[in-house]
Parts: sequence; C-alpha cells; structure tokens
Amino acid sequence: MTRPEMTELDHLREVERLARAVVSAAGDEGWLSYAPDAGDVTGVQRAVNALARSIRHYHFPGDGCAEEEERPVVRLAGVVLLRPGAMPTGWTETYEDACARLGVEPRSDGWALWNTWGDNDMPATMIVSAVDTTEGLLANWSRGRTVYPVMPVPSQVALIHQGWSAPMILSPHGARKMGLSGRP
Repeated sequence: MTRPEMTELDHLREVERLARAVVSAAGDEGWLSYAPDAGDVTGVQRAVNALARSIRHYHFPGDGCAEEEERPVVRLAGVVLLRPGAMPTGWTETYEDACARLGVEPRSDGWALWNTWGDNDMPATMIVSAVDTTEGLLANWSRGRTVYPVMPVPSQVALIHQGWSAPMILSPHGARKMGLSGRP
C-alpha cells in the first residue's frame, strides 16, 4: 500500500501534531514543566520540557513571555483588524468611514479592535494600535492555540466602546464561552 505524497508543510504539521501528543502525554503523567528544569530531571524529561516550551505558541509582541511584560492577560472574545484598503469580511464601510464611526483618526498601520469583557461580564471593545500583537494572536488561534495578549499600555489604547464590534474573528475562549466551539 502506498502513502499519499506529503508536502513539506504537511510534514511539518504532522511533526508538530506528534510533538503536541508527546507534550500532552508528559502532562498527563504529571512531570511536564514549562519552568526551567530542576537538577533531577532525566534527559528525556529535559528534552520534552524544552519541546513543550518551544511549541507552546508562536511568539509575538505583547504575548506576556518577555520578563518585562508583567501586565495582566486580556481575555478576548474576538478581534477585528481594520486596515486601509483591506477591510474585514462583513464590513461594508470604507476604512476611513469605520474610523470616523469608531471615533479614531485613520492610521496607515490600521487599528485592532479587541472585543473583551468589562465589569459584570459587560461586552467592551478596546480600540488599540497593537496590530502586530493582533496578527500574532490570529496566527496562534488559526492553529487552535488559546493564547491572549497582555493588557496594552495606555498609549496603545485609543478608545474603549461599550459592546462588541462585529463581525469578528472569535478567540478559542470566546467561541467556547458563547457555545460555538463545535465540541460537545
């Protein structure tokens, strides 16, 4: 019996899937650690721990992994990226019109809309300049990784609106919280 030919990308995805299975099994056995290794770990444990730290997620600015980023994590229902000339699916207005409606000046880099929850679970949209952070989130979410950014610094937050901007790309957490994860 012959196997279908795998592309290089398919091969890398399969290696990543197997690496995640190894990390999951180590976690189930109770010895997996994302922290620096203790002196008494075996060579296999050291290798699996390093593998786990490496594949935890794609790193991006504001992911909370840098030591200087000790800000709290923001749980997001979803995000929207607004860019000149490339509006998201479902948005019928121009970039300039969307910026005017939201109350922000158009930026050449665009804006990221972070749909989150405020006090008493009230929906809120943070309009932030952290476009690169949002792109990093989307790269992780597209691979099923539940990753969230740290709270942006005040200079990155243009405005906060009550309610959510939609349509949005749902986060894994947001999809589960809304009952849309597709899992029983």
